[in-house]
Amino acid sequence: MSDAKPRYDLIVIGGGAAGFFGAINAAEISNNLHILILEKSSKLLSKVKVSGGGRCNVTHQCFSAAALSQHYPRGQRQLKSLFHQFQASDTVDWFNKHGVQLKTEEDGRMFPTTDNSQTIIDCFLHAAKNLGIEVKLNSEVYRIEKKSDHFIVHGKENFTTRKILVASGGYNKLENYQWLTDLGHELAKPIPSLFTFNDSKKEFIDLMGVAIPNAEVRIAGTTFSQQGAVLITHWGLSGPAVIKLSAWAAVYLHQQNYTFTTLVNWTGLPEKEVRDTLMQLKVHSSKIVTGNQLFGLPKRLWEFLCIKSGIEERKTWADLAHKQINKLIEFLYACPFHIKGKTTFKEEFVTCGGIALKEIDLQSMESKKVPGLFLAGEVLDIDGETGGFNFQSAWTTAWVAAKRIAEVRDL
Repeated sequence: MSDAKPRYDLIVIGGGAAGFFGAINAAEISNNLHILILEKSSKLLSKVKVSGGGRCNVTHQCFSAAALSQHYPRGQRQLKSLFHQFQASDTVDWFNKHGVQLKTEEDGRMFPTTDNSQTIIDCFLHAAKNLGIEVKLNSEVYRIEKKSDHFIVHGKENFTTRKILVASGGYNKLENYQWLTDLGHELAKPIPSLFTFNDSKKEFIDLMGVAIPNAEVRIAGTTFSQQGAVLITHWGLSGPAVIKLSAWAAVYLHQQNYTFTTLVNWTGLPEKEVRDTLMQLKVHSSKIVTGNQLFGLPKRLWEFLCIKSGIEERKTWADLAHKQINKLIEFLYACPFHIKGKTTFKEEFVTCGGIALKEIDLQSMESKKVPGLFLAGEVLDIDGETGGFNFQSAWTTAWVAAKRIAEVRDL
């Protein structure tokens, strides 16, 4: 078998975002490549389908490599270098050339103008078909065997190939990476990133659905903090600020077994500003406190915080005791939630951890351990904040790998 000509020039392991992007770009750069995509499940591009509420958050309007890299808790330094080769503006251009227009929303997230992830899926499937890329479903890879000038990919069916692009996505269990660690790769332990917080006491459950556009969320006893929209849910806390915080604090929270205290500053303002505002009202206002909500907070939340602070329904600002004011300041600026557990979204789950970046040549995404083996996407120890950043790292790493694969003429 080792003397026979390999059946494929490139096998891509994983029929997701990075896999399709890598396969399509390799085929477009060098039109004589025989390429096969192997997908272990019965569905292609499943994370693309559900991402962004079914709209697909393709990338983020952040067109500086240095600024873009700041949105990645892990892989920041390496991605800064990679983004000089292919960044968010290149993504916009790529999709534009392939007939997909993107639009930017207020928060910087970019979606197809159709607001439908199927637009991205159709783009990839159409391009792959036109380029003659083969796709096989239900084709899990069990083992990769390296020969002198090619690979044997072992699964239910075996295939030979000159090059491999691993774009299998992130796994939540160590054993799922064994076929890669068997090749000598080091693994950063996979743990969840991008999740919401479960409130063990559920004191705020009656406020389910209340959204605060610009709160600050901190983890008590640490420097971890994020500012942005927060949503009170029936299980606890969600919203962009909470999910971003979960990414930056992922390793710490895993070490704490997801049992910790989070402090919410509903106002998003410095404590002194909150205190000065309330003390001025005590001196100058005879209004009823519960009916005089401040800082743009929703009425239901304001009334609830007043009750928790021991403020009676008809109490005026002038009549408040200092103890009540201090309690209200505490609940406005550092409202405690006792978190026990997390909630992840199965279809959209993101892991931090994966194949260590020190083992990858960042000019080509080729493994330093196994020549001819390339890696892209979430299988690597890279993860970003919510808002299109994980897709952008998938596009970038896949494009860099595809470029090198297609340019190397000894395929």
